[in-house]
Amino acid sequence: MPASISLSNIAWSTPDGRTLFSNLSLNFEAGRSGLVGRNGVGKSTLLHLISRSLLPETGNVSVAGTLGLLRQAAQISPGETVADLFGASEGLDLLRRAGAGLASVEELTNADWTLEARIEAALARVGLSAEPATALDALSGGQRTRAGLAALVFGEPDFILLDEPTNNLDRDGRKAVIDLLAGWRTGAIVVSHDRELLDTMDAIVELTSLGATRHGGNWSHYRERKAIELAAAEHDLLDAERRVSEVAVKGQATAERKARKDGVGKRKAAKGDMPRILMNGLKNRAENTSGENIRLAERRRAQAEADAAAARERIEVLQPILLKLPSTGLPPTKSVLRVDRLTAGYEPGRPVISDFSLDMTGPERVALVGGNGSGKTTLLKAISGELEPWAGSVSILTAYAMLDQQVGLLDAKASIRDNFRRINPEADENACRAALARFMFRADAALQVASSLSGGQLLRAGLACVLGGKAPPALLILDEPTNHLDIDAIEAVEAGLRGYDGALLVVSHDQAFLEAIGITRRVELGCQEPDAFGRSSVAALIRC
Repeated sequence: MPASISLSNIAWSTPDGRTLFSNLSLNFEAGRSGLVGRNGVGKSTLLHLISRSLLPETGNVSVAGTLGLLRQAAQISPGETVADLFGASEGLDLLRRAGAGLASVEELTNADWTLEARIEAALARVGLSAEPATALDALSGGQRTRAGLAALVFGEPDFILLDEPTNNLDRDGRKAVIDLLAGWRTGAIVVSHDRELLDTMDAIVELTSLGATRHGGNWSHYRERKAIELAAAEHDLLDAERRVSEVAVKGQATAERKARKDGVGKRKAAKGDMPRILMNGLKNRAENTSGENIRLAERRRAQAEADAAAARERIEVLQPILLKLPSTGLPPTKSVLRVDRLTAGYEPGRPVISDFSLDMTGPERVALVGGNGSGKTTLLKAISGELEPWAGSVSILTAYAMLDQQVGLLDAKASIRDNFRRINPEADENACRAALARFMFRADAALQVASSLSGGQLLRAGLACVLGGKAPPALLILDEPTNHLDIDAIEAVEAGLRGYDGALLVVSHDQAFLEAIGITRRVELGCQEPDAFGRSSVAALIRC
């Protein structure tokens, strides 16, 4: 029987009572399906329902075949190794004891002599150079993602469920995921905002507040269809609003005619030149006709307003977030940042950054790029003052803001609104609410506590607080800003940053994002060869 996944009339709500799914039905068969939608719409929840780590309130989930799930962030236990991810620690230990002549005959019968070779092949398939005994806490976030992906495909499930598989991955890691999926011959459901990855999908399934819609073809084809849908929804809205206006005009004309007839009737009644029985009959007939006309007009008005509301809701789903930012006033010749022969690290004698220099002038847009573990985040910490340099100096010569991957500038216990007012003390309540609304935090959404936000919502809130004020900082430092944003939000941030006239220093593996925001210079960090003592540090290569 071919592998398949079927969801029938699924309903599920968050612990606080917010409905995510209501009567949702979907089917997946062999092939690669990209699952997209705005943050908070329920993409990760849907994967958990499919994998049965969550149970629906109503409805049914039917799976024919085996499943493997790669989560966004897996918790690491102390001492856990790569072999533990594969569930192979005991098997490898048996092979080691067999090699040392310490295994019993019964154990040798149960030994999997191909285990080590198959683990090595799975790791090579995702481009990860690691041993089974390697501790997971010794790997970078991107390397752990690769190890988890290798362990997932090692089990050869009929369906793999991938939740943001390219988050935190460098360029080579992203390519490894794309190549792996290109050769995957069974089923795959991929939650992602990586447009390059989504362009390799066979179908795109979009989740919105209105339900789920399947689109055949890849991401580029889906975007073309979305543009057509948006144009159609805007046409429907114009048509519905025109009918609302026409119904109102006709209703007003009907009311005026009735008023004139009522006036004529009252004048005739006052003259007394019509028999009372005839007058009462005409009055009753007029009232009945008038009542029918009023009810008909009310039905037409209600239908027209319902159609207009539905069209507005559809546009709300289809229309991307639009941002327009105030000017920073940064002069083109002003020195913004000076880093002179910086050396920094965490362990004495093992520098992560060595003898690094960088100057930024005016509204330059500089990208720090390099493989996982090359020191990009460490460099940003040293530049922002979070990490004390061992040698050299850092001078930031203008107002700046840094958004790290945890958005540490926000007070986790405070609401988005209160964080905005703290970071922008000159803004009054109206300005605060208007700024937050531009970033899709309208009304009560602005009162959400930062600690309750999803990763994408948290970064969007940080951007709102930093960029939504009257005078944005002239230097903005961003560490992997697209990691947890949905695609609509990424495109909105791209549009906003294109209109931002300050300087940008950005760490990102997202090539489409870097191109969209107009990076003018790249600084590539690459590991040097280890010295005679096995130590290595990071060098910077400047690319114009």
